[in-house]
Amino acid sequence: MNKREYPALGETLYSETLPNGLRIFAAKKPGFRQSHAMFATRYGGADRRFRLAGEWIDTPAGVAHFLEHKMFDMPDGRNVLAELSARGANPNAFTGAGMTAYHFTGTEDFAENLRTLLTYVSTPYYTAESVAKEQGIIAQEIRMYEDSPANRGYYDLMAALYAHHPIRESVAGTVESIAEITPETLYHCHKVFYNPSNMVLACVGDIEAEEVAAIARELLPPEPGEVPERDYGPAESPAPAEAERERATAVAAPLFFLGSKLSAPPGGRERLRARLLGELALECLVGESSAFYGELYAKNLLGRNFAAEIDDAADTMTLLIGGESRDPGAVRAALDERLALTARRGLDPNAFLRCRRARYGAELAALDQFGAYARALIQGGFEGWDALDVFELLEELTVEEAAAFLCENLTPERLAMAVVRPAN
Repeated sequence: MNKREYPALGETLYSETLPNGLRIFAAKKPGFRQSHAMFATRYGGADRRFRLAGEWIDTPAGVAHFLEHKMFDMPDGRNVLAELSARGANPNAFTGAGMTAYHFTGTEDFAENLRTLLTYVSTPYYTAESVAKEQGIIAQEIRMYEDSPANRGYYDLMAALYAHHPIRESVAGTVESIAEITPETLYHCHKVFYNPSNMVLACVGDIEAEEVAAIARELLPPEPGEVPERDYGPAESPAPAEAERERATAVAAPLFFLGSKLSAPPGGRERLRARLLGELALECLVGESSAFYGELYAKNLLGRNFAAEIDDAADTMTLLIGGESRDPGAVRAALDERLALTARRGLDPNAFLRCRRARYGAELAALDQFGAYARALIQGGFEGWDALDVFELLEELTVEEAAAFLCENLTPERLAMAVVRPAN
């Protein structure tokens, strides 16, 4: 395996691409008892239309999430979750707009747990009866999401921002769409997207990198598969599809969601740089240490649940700001005023440096949070950047770039707003 050392960070990272196309990352952490493995496919809720062998294929909304639920079933009836738990591991999985990942954390029997992980994720098994049962379970989950004001507000914002991209719709699909899913749908999508050429394996802990690669070679198909071409719809304009959306529901206080679509490189180191710049600029402008947040918190316009972030998934990059407020319109007006001030005076250089140092420290701490570290390695593998380049990139970012980012992407014509208000 390729070995790369980072003396300033005290990190050693091994990597290899197997002949079947699987990218493997192994971060060696001597002295730690805990280990973590994450096996992910670049397949999420937004990947509903794709081309394989020259043929365009459309699938119902929610297939990626449905597959995640069903991947723990084995043809021989084995309970892989019970197996992992019996060896002291904590297994789990998640589906996002652009990836699905299966992972475990444990303190012993790492190699055996890794074998179990790779085996069940690469072994599809679906019956008509089990699919019908899961449709009922996931339908309940979808209804629960639909009852969540925060979830509804988020997707209202995404639907206001994006005219065509399927990221505007729930990863879980709808009750109607999942009713169209059959065992044949699941087998086909597993074959297409769960081939090693479309996957990344990341392991973190006091592990042996060569052993990780050897287990993957042993258990996974030896030949590469065709990576499908995705179709996310027509190109989106920088402006939102709609300026505002509003709904009334059972919520104690109004929730607001502001956002804009960002233009970013499709991959590589520059994509990571673009995301870091956006996150740092937002933290400097509206983060909890900013004058903006302090002033609005003192006026009881913002609370502790306020957040600002960059969402990077399924070939999109989205700026998101939101939280609870008794007067979302006043928050929006205050943001417009703060942006106008930034356009005239720029950002405070000292505040920017504090934010940059704090982010650097947070990234260092994340290297000992094995799940977060593995996820960064996975996303970097999919997008073509090195997760540990984050430290060099942070040092490169300037206060002038951050101010220019904000003035370009937070203008009234670029922002959409969704509000969830209490029903009368």
